[in-house]
Amino acid sequence: MKTLRVGDALDFWRVEAYEPGRMLRLRAEMLLPGRAWLQFETESLSSAKSTLVQTAFFEPRGLWGYLYWYAVLPFHGVVFGRMIDEVAKAAERV
Repeated sequence: MKTLRVGDALDFWRVEAYEPGRMLRLRAEMLLPGRAWLQFETESLSSAKSTLVQTAFFEPRGLWGYLYWYAVLPFHGVVFGRMIDEVAKAAERV
């Protein structure tokens, strides 16, 4: 498993902040009408349980930014829902 560092590229994302075992924030590098981030946070509930929270942030640039965000909003539930499920499954395997 590769250790992440701030500045590393992951597909169309760049690691902007990383606190191992606690938080990972990725900044989108794809061409968008605004700036976008995807953040994962964990919190330990007990020695055997933790929560994983995934948050998408978008800072629209102008009218096109708002139109883009609301046009793709229905797809985010599906895409990010699958993504968080896969991240949780991978974490459980580790």
